[in-house]
Amino acid sequence: MADETQTTAGNNEAKEREEALFRKRNAERSDSTEESVLYWQERDEIPDHFDQLKDTLKEVMGLDVSYDIIFREMTFAGRRVGLLFLNGLTDGASVTEILKRLSYLKPDDIESDAVDVMVNHYIPHFQVEESDKLSKAIDKVLTGESALFVEGEGKVILIDTRVYPVRGMEEPAVEKVVRGARDGFTETLVTNVNLVRRRVRDPGLHCEIMKVGRRTQSDVCILYVDDIADRSQVEAIRDKIKEIDIEGLPIGDKQLEEAIVNKGWHPYPLVRYSERPDVVASHLLEGRIVVMVDTSPSVMIMPTTFFDLCQHAEENRQTPFMGTYLRWVRFGGIFVSMFLLPLWMLLVVHPELKPPLLTILGPQENAKIPLIGQFLMVEFGVDLLRLAAVHTPTPLASAMGLIAAILIGEMAVETGFFVNEVVLYMAIAAIGMFATPSYELGLANRIVRLFLLIVTAMFSVKGLVIGTTLLILALTTHRSYNSSYLWPFIPFSAKAMGEVLVRKPLLLSTRRPALNKTRDHTKMGSEMNPRDGH
Repeated sequence: MADETQTTAGNNEAKEREEALFRKRNAERSDSTEESVLYWQERDEIPDHFDQLKDTLKEVMGLDVSYDIIFREMTFAGRRVGLLFLNGLTDGASVTEILKRLSYLKPDDIESDAVDVMVNHYIPHFQVEESDKLSKAIDKVLTGESALFVEGEGKVILIDTRVYPVRGMEEPAVEKVVRGARDGFTETLVTNVNLVRRRVRDPGLHCEIMKVGRRTQSDVCILYVDDIADRSQVEAIRDKIKEIDIEGLPIGDKQLEEAIVNKGWHPYPLVRYSERPDVVASHLLEGRIVVMVDTSPSVMIMPTTFFDLCQHAEENRQTPFMGTYLRWVRFGGIFVSMFLLPLWMLLVVHPELKPPLLTILGPQENAKIPLIGQFLMVEFGVDLLRLAAVHTPTPLASAMGLIAAILIGEMAVETGFFVNEVVLYMAIAAIGMFATPSYELGLANRIVRLFLLIVTAMFSVKGLVIGTTLLILALTTHRSYNSSYLWPFIPFSAKAMGEVLVRKPLLLSTRRPALNKTRDHTKMGSEMNPRDGH
């Protein structure tokens, strides 16, 4: 009878503990590893006993719940050792080699300070560190490192055994060139840094890494050439990244841009994105600052201007004459994508404004829908086609294009809803938008075109003039890290504007852009004279 009473009491106590544990789990509101560790064991230290350690790991990171979190217990030289790692992000060969070396230990080898003996004598690895913080160990394990615990030591050995799944390097789809390098950035930060290091073998190239996000702990890297870049700009970017207090960056570089660049609802981008290592290397040598985010195949280049976003790597892969020609064609396409439709609609609505040479412009017949309605419908139709092209499987993309061009376009004209000129000029403007090197700039220009179409339809000539003036004012007041967005047009610099309009030969381009406020302004050595070719 007494045994039954004790058994019942024991069951009740176990049930009460489970209920209390359940309530404590539901009450947890910690959103960082350190807060969670403090919540479960009241101090951020390594427990002396493995039973307590495993209890904390179970509650904080899901040990015995998540299948990929492994805690391997072993005995070396009479001491209990536990290896915590993440299956799938850990190099098994490196871990096996480390454990093999530890198996040679004898009890006499680790009579005192076992952790120090293991680190300095028995772990043959180049990236090893000690820590007495459990939260740090958990964060490191979640990045792919291995944590080696020795019971009773109060310390943990952190070993960099990371191995990430890596996509093969491919040429970026948005920045293709006829001739040039075919490698592009991937989703792995280490690979991206090495691609830049391969091109800029300068000891002054600094790569500062920091973590952003209480939950994601995303790796963010700042790259700059120390003796070229403006240190005040580097410090400003570094400080803004350190001040970020959000739960994470699951989408990567775009979320980081919104966190450190306060542009509000302005449509124009303040950073330049690139997936080409050669483009990034050339900007670093001009004094720009590059920010990389792990898991993002594109990087941010700062500061940037409107004219920087209009340039493409292909211009520097051709002769200076052809590079200049391509640059002018691209500028013309960008101008057409923004102003062709509003100007044409203005001349159609007010034929008296047409110059004698443009009397042939205008619809030869009327349609059932007003011009502004036609333009808006075609604008949204082009956007729908662009979105459909992104989500359509490649084998069906051609069929979708035929349906859009033949069935929709032709039928709309034949039924009298649209006039031929609207479809023609909209197609030309769309080509100019797709010819814009920066995808973000192309989208912003499209919004501006819609705005100009609406104000022109509402207020005629005054609307177009006022809309264009507001656009210039918005771009002028737009600043990229205290730098003018329309530089060198506003404020005007004749020499720098010439560099924008003309792709100068390499040996004649001797100075870095003044916009970057570089510490070293010259590109050529003191003994180099580009005029005589020596």
